[in-house]
Amino acid sequence: MLQSSFLMLWYSKLRGVRHMNYIFPKLKKNSSNTVTEQEKLHDLINELYEHEQLDREDYLYVLNNMTEEDSSYLFSRAFEKKEFYYGNKVYLRGLIEISNYCKMGCKYCGINYKVDTVERYRLTKDEIIHCCEEGYHLGYRTFVLQGGEDSFYTDDYLVEMLHSLKLKHKDIRITLSLGERSKESYQKLYDAGADRYLLRHETASRRLYNHLHPSFMSFDNRRVCLNNLKEIGYQVGGGMMIGSPTQTNEDLVEDLLYLKELNPHMVGVGPYLCHSDTELRGNDSGTLLESLVMVALVRLILPKALLPSTTALGTLSAIGREKALKAGANVMMPNISPSENRIKYEIYQNKICTTDTSGQCRNCIEGRIIAFDHEIDLGVGDYVGFERKNRHD
Repeated sequence: MLQSSFLMLWYSKLRGVRHMNYIFPKLKKNSSNTVTEQEKLHDLINELYEHEQLDREDYLYVLNNMTEEDSSYLFSRAFEKKEFYYGNKVYLRGLIEISNYCKMGCKYCGINYKVDTVERYRLTKDEIIHCCEEGYHLGYRTFVLQGGEDSFYTDDYLVEMLHSLKLKHKDIRITLSLGERSKESYQKLYDAGADRYLLRHETASRRLYNHLHPSFMSFDNRRVCLNNLKEIGYQVGGGMMIGSPTQTNEDLVEDLLYLKELNPHMVGVGPYLCHSDTELRGNDSGTLLESLVMVALVRLILPKALLPSTTALGTLSAIGREKALKAGANVMMPNISPSENRIKYEIYQNKICTTDTSGQCRNCIEGRIIAFDHEIDLGVGDYVGFERKNRHD
C-alpha cells in the first residue's frame, strides 16, 4: 500500500494533476465493507477505545477501510470517551484575530506574505484589551489571541499586554497562537501570564510538509517549538489539516503516531480549504466526513484532549461544527474580533460568522450547542488534571 501511494503521487505529478489527495479511498468511492472487513475494523476501533493506541499497520487498516456506515460506529465510541471525561460540556473561548500580517509562506494560507490581494491590519494593545473586556462581559474566561507571524509583536509588547490583562482579571486563561518563536520568547510570554499555546504541526509527514511550505520553513523547527512549549509548562496545542494536496493515508498515520508521542493538551483538526489566491489554488478541499473521522480518532488516542470544533467545519456544512461535537470535539471558539477586521483574516475563503457582532456570535453558538444536546461551559476549561508549573519571577 505504501508503494502504491507513492506511485500515485509520482503519476499525478507526471500528468500535471494538482488537485488529488489519496486519503480514505472507501469514503471517496462510497464503498461498503464485507462482513469480515467490518468486523476487523470495529475490533480495531474497540482496541483503540480500550488501549488508546494501535500500531502503524492497524491505523492504516482503519483509514483504508473506513466507510460512511462504519464512521457512525467510530463516532459513537469517540463520543462515549469524551463523555467519560467531559460529560456534555462544550468550553467556549473568545477568539481574537489580532493581525493578518505574516512573514511565513505556507502555500495553502490566504494571509501568507506573498498574497497581495488581502488588506492587512493589526490590532494595538489597547484594541486587544478592549476585545477581551467585551468578551469578559459576555462571560468568556479564556481568550485566544491568534495571528500571523507578525514581527511587530515583540516580546516586550506582548509582555506588557499580558501583564495588563492578568492584573485586571486573575480568573482568566490566555491562549496564544502566534507561530514559531524562540524558546526564550515563549518563556517570557509564559512568565507574563500566557497559559496555553496553539501551534498546529500541520502534518507529521516530512514529505507533505515540504510540499505545503517554502524551503525557508523547517519541519524540524516546528517540532522543536512544540517540545519547548511543553517543557516550559504551557498547555500545548498541536493539530493538522485533512485533505491537503497529495496527502495519503500513510501521512495521516504519521500524524496519529506523532500526536501520541507529543501528547498535547489540545489538538486542532480541520479540513484543508483551498484559497484561490494561493500557490495551491485549483485544488480540491478536504471534506467534512474525512475531518470528522480524524477528530474521532484523535479523541480515542488522546481521550483527555481539548478538541475544538473549528469554524472551518462550519464552512463545509451548516451543521459541521455540531457534527464534530458528536464525533468527540468539546471546544468552540466564537469570534470576538472587531467586526470590521474579520473578513480580512481570510486564511481560507467563505468563512462563516464574519459579520456577526460578538454578542450575536455568542448567542448563536449557545443555541446551536443546546440544540445538539450539549451545554456550554464558560469556565477556564483546563485540560483534565493539568497542573501549571510555577512561572519565573
